[in-house]
Amino acid sequence: MIDNVVFAAAAETAGHSLAAELTWLVIAIPLASAGLLLVVGRAADRWGHLLGVAAPAGAFAVGAWAFVDLLSRPAADRVQDIDLFEWISGSSLNLSFGLRVDQLSLAFVLLVTFVGGLIHVYSVAYMALDADRRRFFAYLNLFVAAMVLLVLANSYVLLFVGWEGVGLASYLLIGFWNQRLEYAVAAKKAFVANRVGDVGLIVAMMIMFSQFHTLSFDGVFAAAEHASAATLTLIGLALLLAACGKSAQFPLQSWLGDAMAGPTPVSALIHAATMVTAGVYLVVRSGPIFEQAPAARLAVVVVGAVTLLYGAIVGCAKDDMKKALAASTMSQIGYMMLAAGLGPVGGVFAIMHLLTHGFFKAGMFLGAGSVMHAMRDQVDMRRFGGLDKFMKITWLTFMMGWLAILGVPPFAGFFSKDKIIEQAFVAPDGQLWQGWVFGLVALFGAGLTAFYMSRLFFMVFYGKARWTDGQHPHESPALMTVPMAVLALGSVLLGLILTLVGFDDYLAPALVEGHHGEPVLGAPIIMGATLALVVVGALIAWTRFGSAKANVPVLPPAADGLIRAARADLYQDTVNHALFVRPGQVLVAQAAKADDDVVDGAVRGLAWLVQGVGGLVARVQNGYARSYAATMLAGVILLAAIVLAGRL
Repeated sequence: MIDNVVFAAAAETAGHSLAAELTWLVIAIPLASAGLLLVVGRAADRWGHLLGVAAPAGAFAVGAWAFVDLLSRPAADRVQDIDLFEWISGSSLNLSFGLRVDQLSLAFVLLVTFVGGLIHVYSVAYMALDADRRRFFAYLNLFVAAMVLLVLANSYVLLFVGWEGVGLASYLLIGFWNQRLEYAVAAKKAFVANRVGDVGLIVAMMIMFSQFHTLSFDGVFAAAEHASAATLTLIGLALLLAACGKSAQFPLQSWLGDAMAGPTPVSALIHAATMVTAGVYLVVRSGPIFEQAPAARLAVVVVGAVTLLYGAIVGCAKDDMKKALAASTMSQIGYMMLAAGLGPVGGVFAIMHLLTHGFFKAGMFLGAGSVMHAMRDQVDMRRFGGLDKFMKITWLTFMMGWLAILGVPPFAGFFSKDKIIEQAFVAPDGQLWQGWVFGLVALFGAGLTAFYMSRLFFMVFYGKARWTDGQHPHESPALMTVPMAVLALGSVLLGLILTLVGFDDYLAPALVEGHHGEPVLGAPIIMGATLALVVVGALIAWTRFGSAKANVPVLPPAADGLIRAARADLYQDTVNHALFVRPGQVLVAQAAKADDDVVDGAVRGLAWLVQGVGGLVARVQNGYARSYAATMLAGVILLAAIVLAGRL
């Protein structure tokens, strides 16, 4: 167990450790690097990428020091709140700029900085020919700084600052090549969808402040123990809306596939390993609220279950390699969200799967980038095939990620995703229907995952070569393959390591207390059924797309029914357009018409009136002396008549 590991450094049993006090450097180092690269500009073109790589490496070193220091402390003293300075001071709200250094936040810090650092190294070669590589690294550093601020914050307000920083960096990176209209539109779509989710976080904070008069984690969680179920349910649902936006969960998931417009390292960093997991972090961190709001917790489970199936179905029909991986990310985050809604035990497995997923999915995205590098930026899997003979390292490292996401033992996904499936079969509070429904959904999702991920792997690396003229596949340079190899090693070993060291015992003190329930089916039966479905899904994919006899059409075959719907993302964009875009357009059109008829009409009417009065006056002022004399005579006669009438 981790608690039994002995470190050379002496444990500090009271107060804050120096490592914890300096954890702010994890945020400051990449933030300073981003600021310097943006301010210096073109002068940093020759060395900016080197500084960009050094920043997450330095942040990781500080985070690793804090992690080792945390393990040296007794479990009861591992949660440390570091108040850096007074931030918000008012009559109703006083809040410090503070960080929470604990088991949960440091797990995220290590993931973001380590995996992010590897992606930075990969980007040096991937973006070598881009004239704006220095700016790209500035945006990457900005994202890392915002993400670690999000997970280290000890209040919802400071978390929101990191939350918005991540959204900004994501917008800048997705639209990095914004000279192409579709890329700029994709960045805008992601930005708007995330802003919809942000409304949920803002509303949640408004309710917290109005009811609890605080926004710090400790203050909110303590007050939640005495709050009404209705209040906590409203807060929980608002937080869920925020999580749906950031983590691309139903019904705010439509932006994730389009976000693949950004450079492939962006997909690996933001949309596989870090940003899309922020919603899962928010739900797990807010466990004390959800534990006392069963309706909100059930909503989290339902959203996760729907999304894991949604992403899997969409992934089965995508021919774009990166969009198939994006659908997979959506589905896997759905697994994490489902687990996070199952209580503290599920929350542990959600974070465990989040960590393993960060390695194998980032590795597969980098593998996709390696294939694009070799195939002149081609992403259509129907134009690949037979690449295993030409790209041995890419093929092998991608295979490790593929086996991990399938949950094949002893690869990482087997120790994390399969635990979520088992936990989904647990019936909370005797609600047997929940155990069966959510358990079967998670089980079926595993079979779909095996099919569409095997389809992707086989279409890219096996079967007949379907390349276009001018393509000469070759292996990528070492700056790209070495990070892929490190991530592949994590795909193989990380799940086993986390299990052996007792990750659940390590993380549990940072969460609310929970108990392990018994699934409605025996664990061996669930494990056997999961592996059987994985084998069946992979075999079907091999028969159709991988074997020498497989016939993969170069042109898209005619499709109808579910296949056509899946290719169109189950018409989510169509639904969004009908429910939100079109009514908005109609409202704007009616407002414009009202403006033209009422406001502009009033202005035009006033102008007509003035013009008419002016015309009448112009007739009197005609320039003839006799007319003026007649007018004066008429006036005198009128005045005389009035005077005489008054005397009579």
